[in-house]
Amino acid sequence: MSEPHVTLDPRGLDPVQQKLRGPLEDQLTSALQAATDRVRAGYAGEPVEQVCQRLLDETRSGLHPDIAAGFNPDMDEFCRVAVAIVRGGQVT
Repeated sequence: MSEPHVTLDPRGLDPVQQKLRGPLEDQLTSALQAATDRVRAGYAGEPVEQVCQRLLDETRSGLHPDIAAGFNPDMDEFCRVAVAIVRGGQVT
């Protein structure tokens, strides 16, 4: 099964931010994948909107507070993961 992955938009990044992009993407992806596993395991029929918010909250809780505070993901993509959890299907 494919797991969700975070990719940061490289536009507008300075050279230092560009160097940190890979490790930050790895950390965000790891937090998202762990959150996806927890939300999927605890899913009990909630609506997609609630699952999407829980996924965001769980992801942020797995990050350093400074990183979590600046993490503003594309919510359409987060909700796509939530839909896959609700449908019991594959997250790609």
